[in-house]
Amino acid sequence: MSAILAAVSSDPNLLRCELHRLTHHVVLRPEARANALGVGSYAQEEVLLRRLAPDTDVTLDDLGPPHESEAVLFHAGRLPPGMSPEENTQPFRARHWLFAHQGPLPDFRPVRAPLLERVPEHLQRQVRGATDSEVLFALFLTRLRNLGRTDDPRLEPEVAGRLLHETVREVEAALVAAGQVRTPPLNLVATNGVVLVATRCGEAPLYYTRLEGSAECERCGVDARTPETHPELSAHRRRRTVVVASHVTRTQGWVELSPGTTLAVGADLQVQHLRPG
Repeated sequence: MSAILAAVSSDPNLLRCELHRLTHHVVLRPEARANALGVGSYAQEEVLLRRLAPDTDVTLDDLGPPHESEAVLFHAGRLPPGMSPEENTQPFRARHWLFAHQGPLPDFRPVRAPLLERVPEHLQRQVRGATDSEVLFALFLTRLRNLGRTDDPRLEPEVAGRLLHETVREVEAALVAAGQVRTPPLNLVATNGVVLVATRCGEAPLYYTRLEGSAECERCGVDARTPETHPELSAHRRRRTVVVASHVTRTQGWVELSPGTTLAVGADLQVQHLRPG
């Protein structure tokens, strides 16, 4: 099973610190054979993707962008032989959106073409790889486009969450129509740098936690001896971050999303649980 980690923070300057706080709390590579590791982040108006070397021991510090970033999305998975990592490594990017899917889906081939037929031609052309995950991303983007909200900076998190959940339902219906009896895991995560949404469908768990401000930061050397006048102290106390992860070392301090639930987080970092009918 592939792994996902996503975070959105109130302070772009401290996102690397927040990732460092998760050391020993999350597992980035539950499958040793994972050979497609990617991370996406933001640099002002730019959306940046990096592929990480599969033969290295990736740490949370490696995920931190070398620049200010409001959000980060990481995915580690295993591509079969012959599948290009350049085109098939998640997360996928389109405009300001980053997307990752915890999969892959079994028996997806019969429904791939019918699902892509529902996607506008310009979005079909963006599907360059062979994964099912990229098709799911195209379906989500189609729903955003149909509402005219793809690039809307004021997009409500509950709207984005509903569209992500509808994407799952659409794929489930297509698989059932193709004769698949058991619903496969469909955990999806998407962010535009402001909104973070994640939906869980199936048995594979998905967790989230909320990191509150702290007067200590190992990475920055902020601790009990730091003077109250130090500018970094107040910034670290104000920081807040919401993190979504598929693999945690222990569940204490984490909330497990129940199957069928979508998590929606906006700029205020308030967490909403959505269960669309």
